[in-house]
Amino acid sequence: MNRVDIIGAATTFGQPRLGVDLGPDALRYANLINEIEKLNIEVNDKGNIYSDIKVNVAEHSQGDANTLKNYDQVMDFNEKLAKSVDESIQQGSFPLIIGGDHSLAIGSLAGISSHYENLGVIWYDAHGDLNNSDTSPSGNIHGMPLAISCGVGDEKLVNLYKDGPKVKPENIVLIGMRDLDEGEKEYISENDILTFTMTDIKEKGISAVMRESLEHLQDKTDGIHLSLDVDALDPMETPGTGTPVDGGLSLSETLSAMTQLHDSNKITSMDLVEVNPLLDDKNKTAQKAVSIASAFFGKKQK
Repeated sequence: MNRVDIIGAATTFGQPRLGVDLGPDALRYANLINEIEKLNIEVNDKGNIYSDIKVNVAEHSQGDANTLKNYDQVMDFNEKLAKSVDESIQQGSFPLIIGGDHSLAIGSLAGISSHYENLGVIWYDAHGDLNNSDTSPSGNIHGMPLAISCGVGDEKLVNLYKDGPKVKPENIVLIGMRDLDEGEKEYISENDILTFTMTDIKEKGISAVMRESLEHLQDKTDGIHLSLDVDALDPMETPGTGTPVDGGLSLSETLSAMTQLHDSNKITSMDLVEVNPLLDDKNKTAQKAVSIASAFFGKKQK
């Protein structure tokens, strides 16, 4: 990749913890652009995308579990994001979408999928994000983007930007799983989605997991999107995130995984999500996220 477009996804609408919309700027303040440019990659910062539909703090994420919370804002934001991502790929750039909560993947995958007949997805996360309006215990849309992208859930969200599913379940690999809801477990089992829990990672080692993931996808996909949630890492590493789960990946494991993905030359786009500076300690999580991005783009580990 010779040119990276940074697209700031300044959304907090997919979940209840305020501040994650500040994540893109926290990453910039942690020298994201300079660190990528050091690797002889041209960086074009496209700035931040915001929803035009405002919601005041008191009304944010209100409603019961049967309500898709901040629905209009999620729809509006992801339409804009999909268009920006689509345009970056048309112009020959690698889109790096920085967030922002994980509901942004609805838009990123919608924009990317127009360019690939069989898009693969590596979902590096503590959570499967495979809930829908029937199975979600909360109504928070950041727990649904992968299901929506597979064609499951609210019709308008499924058909956002372009009609129909954006990815096939058999073209997905889940890595880092340790907090799955019952409906998600059923969907994973019914669709035979390749899944690596933290137990699997500890038993196999991260190198074997990444190798198996790439082998699983290489012959049946024509592009692979990496969607990385910083809560895939243990909260000791990345405290500044909204839904931390103990027992996660270490930074060193994640840097190794990113180096493998870089060396494979198979990844065609990337989300880097759920950095919340209001929950962080001196921007530590953003700094770790920048080191993860740097490894992905080719920085050699000492």
